[in-house]
Amino acid sequence: MQSRRGLNLPEYLDLPEAQALRGRDFLCVRDLTEAELRLVFRVAEDLKARQKAGHPHPWLAGKSLGLVFQKASTRTRVSFEVGMYQLGGQSLFLGARDLQLGRGETIADTARVLSRYLDGIMIRTYAQEEVEELARYASVPVINGLTDLLHPCQALADLFTVRERRGELAGLKLAYVGDGNNVAHSLLLAGAKFGMEVRVASPPGYAPRADLVAEAGRLAEATGGRILITEDPRAAAQGADVLYTDVWASMGQEAEAEERRRLFFPYQLNRELVAGAAQEVLVMHCLPAHRGEEITDEVLDGPHSVVWDQAENRLHVQKALLLLLLR
Repeated sequence: MQSRRGLNLPEYLDLPEAQALRGRDFLCVRDLTEAELRLVFRVAEDLKARQKAGHPHPWLAGKSLGLVFQKASTRTRVSFEVGMYQLGGQSLFLGARDLQLGRGETIADTARVLSRYLDGIMIRTYAQEEVEELARYASVPVINGLTDLLHPCQALADLFTVRERRGELAGLKLAYVGDGNNVAHSLLLAGAKFGMEVRVASPPGYAPRADLVAEAGRLAEATGGRILITEDPRAAAQGADVLYTDVWASMGQEAEAEERRRLFFPYQLNRELVAGAAQEVLVMHCLPAHRGEEITDEVLDGPHSVVWDQAENRLHVQKALLLLLLR
């Protein structure tokens, strides 16, 4: 166990939840209990306050994190690299051209080798199965930085942002309008874990995956939350405490962009949709935003928007995960 002497480690690292998280993977929101998720938020809050106050916290000194990017990124790369630096460790960027995965080396062999050099691996890729295989063969913690199925780090930063503004999450209504994609899947699971009412409005054929909706429904039953899937964006937005959207064509879907623009236009997050929500509604977007498509300028830059806090909180929440998993 890492000594508290000389490092001024915070007492929350002695909690049973913190001890249970050490050395674990984070591949999906379901991997963590509600108590463990609440600890992540508590640690993120503390690390954010320390960073804002200029108090150094190099508690991962000597640790190295590999950043495996099969998909390009702005916020994920910068927030993990800066976060590791602020925690006293170092990060190593491994792009698609830097590894041998594209030239026949198996994920299992890559996992075994990287585990001999690194203290943790963050991977952003296409298939969830690739992340799960990497974690199965790695002997160090693996963090899911995004797959086509899930975006768990984003969902934690999102709910941390809502919690900052509204306090307790239970009972709040979060309405996601747009593609039932990886962001929607992770919001369904995370919101259900905290007893929120999560509504998703998508065009026919673009609803979230049925098995994940069913899983979120079971979680919501246990926490007092609720899950609603609809094709009506106005019904989803009615009285919502949070309005959330994402791009209509994600990375790899560029060929479908024109068709998606036509189908998704009625789901645009605009002034009319905001007018139907709660008076103090929070507007969220995981970025990058295509202004004038899924969200209008006046809403993205308007008084209800917390999009920039949401983007910043990727840093603080991921630092909390790194500290709890890698220390």
